[in-house]
Amino acid sequence: MQASVYLAYDYPVLGAFWTVMWIFLWVLWLVLLFRIIVDLFRDHEMNGWLKALWLLFLILIPFLGVLVYVIARGKNMGRREITHAQEQQEAFNSYIRETAGTSGKSTADELARLSELRTKGDLTEAEFQQAKQKLLA
Repeated sequence: MQASVYLAYDYPVLGAFWTVMWIFLWVLWLVLLFRIIVDLFRDHEMNGWLKALWLLFLILIPFLGVLVYVIARGKNMGRREITHAQEQQEAFNSYIRETAGTSGKSTADELARLSELRTKGDLTEAEFQQAKQKLLA
């Protein structure tokens, strides 16, 4: 019990605040660093050697590298992010269209099938009307 009282005197609230602030800034800087690395590899206009040089610069001198990258190429980071998001959305929409369209049957085909079932006697007139309404709705 005495140790916690001494700890409170040795580590005041302002010290805890500054520790939390420095941890927050460190995490923020790491997020920025990894976002820059992702942006670097996402850029299709830059060749591989230039990407390697930027990456080497970011690894060897990280603080200066991040600062220089944001100044030199930061303006287009948002554009590349938007382009990437649009490409992902287009790929997702294409996947949905392909997946949803696997049945390949149109409404007319379904109506013809229902009519055949009614003609064979597999469906009553009431069931046929109900299925037709459901299909056309």
